[in-house]
Amino acid sequence: MKVVSITGSSGFVGTNLKNLFESIGFKVIGISRSDLKDMQKLTSIISSSDIVINLAGANIINRWSESYKKILIASRIDTTQALIEAMHNAEEKPELFISTSAVGIYKNLKCYDEENFDYEEDFLGKLCKTWENEALKAKELDIRTVIFRFGIVLGKGGALAKMLTPFKLGLGGIIGNGKQDFSFIHLDDLLNAYMFIYENENLDGIFNLTSPKSTTNSTLTKTIGKALSRPTIFPVPEFVLKMIFSEGAKVLTDGQCVRPKRLLENGFKFKFNTIEAAINDLCN
Repeated sequence: MKVVSITGSSGFVGTNLKNLFESIGFKVIGISRSDLKDMQKLTSIISSSDIVINLAGANIINRWSESYKKILIASRIDTTQALIEAMHNAEEKPELFISTSAVGIYKNLKCYDEENFDYEEDFLGKLCKTWENEALKAKELDIRTVIFRFGIVLGKGGALAKMLTPFKLGLGGIIGNGKQDFSFIHLDDLLNAYMFIYENENLDGIFNLTSPKSTTNSTLTKTIGKALSRPTIFPVPEFVLKMIFSEGAKVLTDGQCVRPKRLLENGFKFKFNTIEAAINDLCN
């Protein structure tokens, strides 16, 4: 029986990945926080795993106090470093390591892909770069290594559930001027991307996990309102978000336009190319 071990297995994406791999006959091992602190046990888990998936990370949408920034860093960097150390120690190494990053690594000046980009130099951009650099050390151990840069994952739960609440109350509206880009991926496409990478053993490196067609906050807002038959007349001013989230408000007010060039070039087929298709599927 093939074995996949997952950090962050109890989260929204992790739970769905667990269900996916179990449905095709894998044994799934959830790597807990206590496992990460016990190198002997972690090495044993890694030694028994064909695939290791790294999803661990504290919620980025929060108030970025100095203490919370430390939590954001530790939950990503320390976890990844522990996994790399365990892979180094393991006598039997996994075939595939898939780690996570975010489209927040890019600036918001124009549309970017994996080959044409400008990296952001703010806290989130630097965090993503450090996170990726730690994960890429698995390549030095002759392990096929892939990093998925997530857009906003839309599914029945997770971020979308939080977005829908004000709309259902008739209080939905744009954030700021609504012009900021919104790069997303439907959960089904995300799960299919993991299987696509697993099945195509020649693929490694960086992949953007976003739909082919980015949208804007304004279009997202109108699409949700239409799908739920609710008004979208209550904009959320940027200064209110900054009062709540401080520097962390950038996640909501400064979106990126990102394209999944490498997935498309390698033959991956998206089920949900547009925000309209994704929202209509999830809200109806």
